[in-house]
Amino acid sequence: MPSRERVRDFIATVENGAFVQAIESFYHPDASMQENSAPPRVGRDILVAHEKALLARFPNTRALPAKAVLIDGDRVVINWVFEMADATGVVLRLDELALQEWAGERIARERFFYDPAQMRPARQA
Repeated sequence: MPSRERVRDFIATVENGAFVQAIESFYHPDASMQENSAPPRVGRDILVAHEKALLARFPNTRALPAKAVLIDGDRVVINWVFEMADATGVVLRLDELALQEWAGERIARERFFYDPAQMRPARQA
């Protein structure tokens, strides 16, 4: 079960834009991430590679302050809002719930729930 301080540190890392570092520092080596009902990605190295590819596609990505955080034992739910702009200035705004299962002080599994319609461009920067 994660401590509240550990969860706060994770959130601060993401809010500070250290997305790759957050995965490297807070996820188990065999962690998984899943988008809605898509098949999960498994393994921290794969998660890092996926994050780097996403950031290459959307180099101007920022996390807004977490809207809500719920901690219940090994389960954590975070309501994230990300604004992601690609190199041409097209901006996507993603409001999602991240359901995490922690094992000790590291995330073992994470599933994101969001409306896929949000993946359409919201505006030009």
